[in-house]
Order: sequence, then structure tokens, then C-alpha cells
Amino acid sequence: MLRVSWSCCNIQNKGVHISVAPQPTDWFTEAGFGVFIHFGHAAHRGWELSWQMTGGVEGQFPPREPVPCDEYFANAADFNPSEFDADAWARTISASGAGYAVFTTKHHDGFAMFDSTHSDYSITRTSPFGRDLTAELVAALRSRGIRIGLYFSLPDWHHPEYPTMTDATTTKPYQIGSYVRTSPEQWGRYRAFFIDQLKEILTNYGTIDVLWLDGEFDHTAAEWDFAGIREHVRALQPECLVNDRCVGFGDFATPEQQLPEVSPSMPWEICMTMNDSWGWTLDDDRWKSTPQLLTNLAQTLASGGNLLLNVGPKGDGTFPAEAQKRLSDIGEWINRNAAAVRGIDRAPGGVRAPLPVGHKVDAQGEYLFIYCILRPWDSLTISGIPVNRIESVRVLGRDEPLQFTAVASLPEVHRSATDPSGELQISIPHDVSAQLVPVIAVTLRPS
Repeated sequence: MLRVSWSCCNIQNKGVHISVAPQPTDWFTEAGFGVFIHFGHAAHRGWELSWQMTGGVEGQFPPREPVPCDEYFANAADFNPSEFDADAWARTISASGAGYAVFTTKHHDGFAMFDSTHSDYSITRTSPFGRDLTAELVAALRSRGIRIGLYFSLPDWHHPEYPTMTDATTTKPYQIGSYVRTSPEQWGRYRAFFIDQLKEILTNYGTIDVLWLDGEFDHTAAEWDFAGIREHVRALQPECLVNDRCVGFGDFATPEQQLPEVSPSMPWEICMTMNDSWGWTLDDDRWKSTPQLLTNLAQTLASGGNLLLNVGPKGDGTFPAEAQKRLSDIGEWINRNAAAVRGIDRAPGGVRAPLPVGHKVDAQGEYLFIYCILRPWDSLTISGIPVNRIESVRVLGRDEPLQFTAVASLPEVHRSATDPSGELQISIPHDVSAQLVPVIAVTLRPS
């Protein structure tokens, strides 16, 4: 998918050249949907990953019941996800329609979910599980053609040089900017450790497509040296994308939980939970319904972004049944509507509709996709469309065309526009409006 618009590019389709230079982020902007996996030893107790120590973040929903830091860290010794099956996870993620997956190799609590030679606080050395879970998962995902993203926390609340978080040194709930200040020498030792571990995950697991950094709020930009981090990544994995939490040096933006009011100007994804928690927790039963998640996906696609939907596996290493069901439902929807998921951009500015509208240009043609997140009863009106170029209107997954009328706007008629915009009115059969988030495709002829 090459990002283009009606107003700024010379677009010709159906075998004629489209002159747009490809960008390194093309695969990412075409993906549409990915799966985030937040997993760590906290799941053994049904605690939220890392944030259970602090009782959550001040002013941020939901609040958590804080646990003592020492108790939280000690939990790692009992973490044994004996039912973990990398192939089962990969099958579920592949069936969901995701083009990429991002796995938490290390969250803020410092527990490495990979085999690190620089720390004994890991799944291979502290946990009775004893295996490199990251290696197994990456291999299983890669075998199914799913691009690999690795999450890696900038902070490490367990490391003595960070220093280790205690009940006396942290606020409960956590206050942004309340981290412990250390000497330059101590900070230098921690940062060297951080760089060493970062090198491990970028050299031991083959090609990494995304490095998903987090926790930039926990020290200053000068202390982190984001430029140095980005160069380190580029030297080890030249094609790897890095998110914008590598502040000032990111390749894509990562709004969280809520669709941004204004879409970022750079490639972007929104990361979102299925309930209120990132990790699996015992008391969170506020699951978003499948229609709600599909609405979020449709709104994100029509805004030009990807949805990175999170699942928090249980302590035994299995996906919760609620998450399994939602991923399966999304996979069925994507399978039916794949053309309206891959390579979608925002509709040109003149298009106005009561529902989200996405735009796509590829080798087969130019399209507008209307995501029916609310039920259109008997008709649907879209304005600002080049009416003389409307070739067909249909529902994805169905062969029969929909009836429509298209009328140029009076100002366009009066100025004798050669490619006038106007109003498209589509007749909606009842059986279409009864479907779960049907997608209407408007095919446009070349200008």
C-alpha cells in the first residue's frame, strides 16, 4: 500500500504506474491489526504487571490494591506457566488476522522473559519454568508469517543500580516523575546494563520488526539519550522500527487506550486492552464486547492507524477464554473484510459520512470503505465523492451489488467540473443492516 490522496498525487490504476516512493514503514502502515501480549510472573497471582506494586498510577483508571514490593518481586520464584504452548498462541494470533505481534520481553518490574546473561532475575534463572519463552514464541510466530515486535522497558525497578523499588521509595499510587535520583556514576552503570540487555534481545532472536520501548517518563531525555538508543538499535537491526517512546527518534506513534482526537502525522497504532488491565488479573471482568472492539478497530482504520489489541495470558500460560473468543470473532470479521483492513488510509478531506470511511489505492483500483459500526436502516448518504467515477457499491463478502444513486453537487455542476464531487445515496437491505459491522465498498474508476 502506497499512501496517496486525490489532491496531491497523479493516481492511475488498473495496470498503469503509480509514482510514489515506498517508505520503510510500508509494511506497518499496511498491517491494520496486531496483537499485544503482556505477560510476566505477576500473572501467577492475578496481579497487574508491575503496577500492582504501586497501586496503579495516580489519576489513572483503574486503581489497584498495592502489594509490598518485596512480596511482588519474590513472586517470580513461584512462576511456572507450565501450560504455555507457543504454537497454540501463534495459531490464535494468526487466526485473529493480526499481521504482527508485540511481546513483553521485560516490563518495568525488571523480570526478563528471555534468557539474559546480565541478570539472574529472569524466567530461565529465577522461575522453575526454566525455558526461554521469548525464543519459543518468536519461532512459532515467525513460522506463521507474523512479524515480530518485542516490548522492552526502559526502567528496571528490580535492578540495584536503577535502584530497586521499595515501599519507602515509591509513591502508592505512582506519581509520574517521582523516581529516585541517583549519581551520574550509578546511572551510567544502569544504562550500560540496559544497553547490554537491549543488545541481547536484538541479536539472539533473528529479525526483529518492531522494538516497542516504554517507561520514558521515569527519567529525563538527557539521561536516557534516546538518540544513542536509536543508533544502537539501527546498528543491530537496520530495518527495525522503534516507537515514539524513544522520544524524538521514533518511527511511529503509540497513543494508548483512547482514539486520538487528531490522528498523528506519522504512522501510528493505538494500543488497547480488551478489559481494563494489561496483564491478567483476578478481579477484572470488564471485558469489551466484540462489537465494541470491532468499532474501535474500524474507527482506527478509518483514521489511518493500526489497532494493537492486548491479551494478558493467565499464570499457567494460557489465553483467557474471553480473550480467545474475541480474537476468534475478530479473525472471522477480518477474514470477511480483509480488503478493508490492510493498507487503509484516511478518506480525502471532502468526504463526509455518518460512519467511519477509509480509503485505499492498490494495483486493483481505488476504493472507499464505509464501516457500519451503527446500523444503517434503509439508506446511507455519503457526500464529497467523485460521483462520475463510482463504478460499483457492494457489501464485502457478498456478490450482489447494492442499489445507489449519485448526484453531483450544484456548485460543481455550475462550474462545469470535469470530475464533480457530490452525494452518494446507497439503499441498504435489511439483511445487510442486521450483520455485525458490515463494510460497504465503493469502487472508483480512474480519473
